[in-house]
Amino acid sequence: MENVTPWFAEKHNFAKPNDSRALHLMTKCAQTVMKELEDIVIAYGQSDEYSFVFKRKSNWFKRRASKFMTHVASQFASSYVFYWRDYFEDQPLLYPPGFDGRVIVYPSNQTLKDYLSWRQADCHINNLYNTVFWALVQQSGLTPVQAQERLQGTLAADKNEILFSEFNINYNNEPLMYRKGTVLIWQKVGEVTTKEVTLPAEMEGKKMAVTRTRTKPVPLYCDIIGDAFWKEHPEILDEDS
Repeated sequence: MENVTPWFAEKHNFAKPNDSRALHLMTKCAQTVMKELEDIVIAYGQSDEYSFVFKRKSNWFKRRASKFMTHVASQFASSYVFYWRDYFEDQPLLYPPGFDGRVIVYPSNQTLKDYLSWRQADCHINNLYNTVFWALVQQSGLTPVQAQERLQGTLAADKNEILFSEFNINYNNEPLMYRKGTVLIWQKVGEVTTKEVTLPAEMEGKKMAVTRTRTKPVPLYCDIIGDAFWKEHPEILDEDS
């Protein structure tokens, strides 16, 4: 799932290199999709895109790929418009965004893990470049073309050195959401609500805080390239799911 509306970020004054409002809005939309389609076992998002993984044995829409794609895309796009004001209070939505999508069937859990690892590695590569690029533009006064020329042919170590020596930025201290993207998985969460409950006569009419446990899509900012995440959450790739 990817935003394909030309110049959308520029027209809506997104902060560079990262706009936390936009990233949190994307995650809200992804959570809405997961709540609508509970057969999604994990989602991964970075920048203007999200990937959704359905259960291996899901029978939603009789497994018609076109239905998966259109339902996810329409739910995501409508959620983006619906929740926009919750994250961009001072920035009106100037025109409707557009999102495209594609359905891919992977033959094995390892291939799926390789795909998600690639997306997270791509997140790191792009974010490191963008962090240096925009530091050169915003703090050193370089034009975008000059910043691009400065970074041409540089390796990750070179970019880290530029950030630290010229801008006193330790890239490892940048927010994990920017460096690793957002992982959404189902977890049990305790929710505290206040409600009126039936009590002895002397306490009639009293309200009490009640904690209920619900399973919700929860955002994590963690490494999914190594094995630790998958060992901690084996249910995600359960062969029987």
